[in-house]
Amino acid sequence: MADKESPNASSFRLPDPALVSRTMADVAERGQRIVSDFLKRQAGSSADPDPLKIGNAFLEMTTRLMANPARLVQAQLGFWHDYLTLWQNTARRMMGDDPQPVIAEDDKDRRFKDDAWREHEVFDFIRQTYLLSARYFRSVVEGAEGLEPKTAQKVDFYTRQFVDAMSPTNFLLTNPEVLRRTAETGGENLLRGLSNLLTDLERGRGQLKIRMTDDTKFKVGENIAVTPGKVVYQNDLMQLIQYAPTTEKVLKRPLLIIPPWINKFYILDLRPKNSFIRWAVEQGHTVFVISWVNPDEKLTEKGFDDYMLEGPHAALDAIEKATGEKGANVIGYCLGGTLLASTLAQMAAKKDTRVKSATFFTTMVDFEEAGELGVFIDEEQLSALEQKMSKLGYLEGREMATTFNMLRANDLIWSFVVNNYLMGQEPFPFDLLYWNDDSTRMPARMHSFYLRRMYQQNDLVKPGGVELLGVKLDLRKIKTPAYILSTREDHIAPWKSTYRATQIYQGPVRFVLAASGHIAGVANPPDAGKYSHWINEELPPDPEAWFKGATELAGSWWPDWHRWVSGQDKTMVSARIPGEGALPAIEDAPGAFVKVMATD
Repeated sequence: MADKESPNASSFRLPDPALVSRTMADVAERGQRIVSDFLKRQAGSSADPDPLKIGNAFLEMTTRLMANPARLVQAQLGFWHDYLTLWQNTARRMMGDDPQPVIAEDDKDRRFKDDAWREHEVFDFIRQTYLLSARYFRSVVEGAEGLEPKTAQKVDFYTRQFVDAMSPTNFLLTNPEVLRRTAETGGENLLRGLSNLLTDLERGRGQLKIRMTDDTKFKVGENIAVTPGKVVYQNDLMQLIQYAPTTEKVLKRPLLIIPPWINKFYILDLRPKNSFIRWAVEQGHTVFVISWVNPDEKLTEKGFDDYMLEGPHAALDAIEKATGEKGANVIGYCLGGTLLASTLAQMAAKKDTRVKSATFFTTMVDFEEAGELGVFIDEEQLSALEQKMSKLGYLEGREMATTFNMLRANDLIWSFVVNNYLMGQEPFPFDLLYWNDDSTRMPARMHSFYLRRMYQQNDLVKPGGVELLGVKLDLRKIKTPAYILSTREDHIAPWKSTYRATQIYQGPVRFVLAASGHIAGVANPPDAGKYSHWINEELPPDPEAWFKGATELAGSWWPDWHRWVSGQDKTMVSARIPGEGALPAIEDAPGAFVKVMATD
């Protein structure tokens, strides 16, 4: 009697031989080209074996641990106790029992969403073993006493990077979803994944540049960044866009938005349904936005002072010509907000009152507790970075992008490794991830100043600590009404750090905390009905005290901001058409600067 095939065996099929042959031939040809190109670019270079300077940090941690072996032994005993319990529970499950799990992942952890991680004893054992090991590694690191805070932060960060990288979801043989797909496709998913991997290596010219979205589905000015307007002014560092009105009457006081130049401005103008810019126009604002240049080696000597002079100062001058209005409401986002605060301090010293209200989106001015980005800011790393920038004249866009992606490695790195390379799937078209991948360069002089004087030395918050355009800045001289918007899950500008500005500015301040993170919490239109926000009229020194006294409100903070900013001056005038004032239109929005990519 012939043996019957098992259900698993019957569901497995062999891959198409023609596909295998084509794929392997393509791999051989493309792989040879990638390696050859990579070796040519590496010729004569002296690559640093530890570019992130983490070796000394872990050596110091090990030394501290060895000084207190009892704590290490205690952690190991706890780990082995939990591990033996897991073994016993797994054996009981195999005999039909249903024991409680030894450990469970965080509710927000989406890596183990597939039911097989709990329903199948083997994968449940793998999952819990990983979670126990991860907890053990973190507890050992946290138990190292006597480390300098910066060293402890670096060790903790890179331990989590290692733990995330070792997740069983990232490997073929320990991921049930990938095994299922491999059986269903006869391994064709892995062949497609190999092709995707080669494509990403080609994009990065020998370095892995993971595709997060189908970038063929988006084009700036065609289906994202499409709010109608005109470029009405430009200089070396920026183009100024004025957007077309959609109301017959507009607020007399125009609105200027200063985005960060670490990313491109169209995060605030992705699509019509989630565009803050379009929404602000619909509320009756005459909206102007700075679109920063994507700098090359010709702008290497541009500094923070140049960004102030050719950014907000030049924009305010241009807005006065375009509208006849000297005063403006101004928004600064992230680094754009840091520039806005610096500009306000410089203007206060010069008795310049053109900025009538200031709004800060997720902005730090006190960098004492700068969050996980501080991991990348120490003398060794800064010196290495400055040496690298001196050769090109700028920081390459992909380096900045990689840094930000590491802050959320599971979401922005490993999920795409699984999807693109193991599952063999094409990334889903997502406008936010297209923007995230559209990286920008940083001029060497400006970036070095920003990292050293603000992140490393925290000079901006010190009265007279920073001098720009001939003025020693003092943020405590700022009396402009301020609206400070922070986000509760921000990894880039932690909300408790941004809250410190409430104790610095001397004018009336409104602080609002939005749910979600640095991007999603800001780009949150009212119609979406997502993410709440907290308000509290009192501003105690302790941010936790502020939060305890705050009221949570459903939905977007955008209407709250509009009520606040329009309340500064409710005067209305006839709508202004871009290009019909003293500044003629140069080209249609979004302009040419934003379309220059870091790879161009």
